[in-house]
Amino acid sequence: MSQIANPLFKKIMAEVKESVNEGNSLAYALSSHPRIFSNIYVNMVRAGEASGSLDVVLDRLADLGEREQALRGRFKAALAYPVFMFFIGTIVLFFLITFIVPSITQIFREMHHTLPIPTVALISISNFLKSFWWLILLAGAAAIVAIRQFKNTPRGRYVWDELKLRIPVLGPINNKMAVARFGRTLGSLLKAGVPLISALQIVRNIVNNVIIADVIDNTVEEIQAGKSLASPLAQSRWFPSIVVQMISVGEQSGELEAMLSKIAETYDRDVESQIMAMTSMLEPVMILVMGLIVGFIVVSILLPIFEMNQMIR
Repeated sequence: MSQIANPLFKKIMAEVKESVNEGNSLAYALSSHPRIFSNIYVNMVRAGEASGSLDVVLDRLADLGEREQALRGRFKAALAYPVFMFFIGTIVLFFLITFIVPSITQIFREMHHTLPIPTVALISISNFLKSFWWLILLAGAAAIVAIRQFKNTPRGRYVWDELKLRIPVLGPINNKMAVARFGRTLGSLLKAGVPLISALQIVRNIVNNVIIADVIDNTVEEIQAGKSLASPLAQSRWFPSIVVQMISVGEQSGELEAMLSKIAETYDRDVESQIMAMTSMLEPVMILVMGLIVGFIVVSILLPIFEMNQMIR
């Protein structure tokens, strides 16, 4: 613990050490600090203790954490500018519609002349935002709290995890990340000599998706009934056919561990390239959307002016 620089984390590790010295398991000691050690982390440590492969599990957790931290860092770096542009653009547009537009459209309303539909819509939006901006913030905060509470229920977790796999664009990425985790962890455990059933039970706790976890549970039951690993996975839509075929070839050739590692490497590269491509597209899409909004405001203001010019002529 002398290498730990953070005082709070150093204190937590001292408490974990004291709990273990009192005879508690490492998983129990870690579970007392849920803000630091997630359920996935604790469940993997618990499974590693039960199967006698704690050293392998800890090594796998370290490797997984490093990979995810690196990917998260690249993703945040790519997303920093679009997010900054989004917030600045949103603030500018809100200020423009709420405070600038009313002073301009006030002239049109005083003329008691029938206004074009875009202008009427702009005035209505401006009045709503000026009067009920606090209601929008309150509704957004309430929605976030409600979603979080729903996610903490068993039904909510199931619905949320299914949504993560089915949602357009992000769904395939989440699916590939789960498959990559499955392949990398299972391959490492098998290579370390952990039995297949025990390894699958450990992997179940790291995929971070109850849908995939149910598939793994079914796979364990099928293997115990005498079937191969590839056979029950082929029945799930969340494991692509190419993955199932590679696992089948690995089982037949005796190179299952190497094949699983190859699956993980391939899908890791695919996920990273897709995330980078997606973030690179955010900036032009945001510029286009903001351009359309500004264009709508400009057109809504200019239309009454054009109509007044025609009336003068």
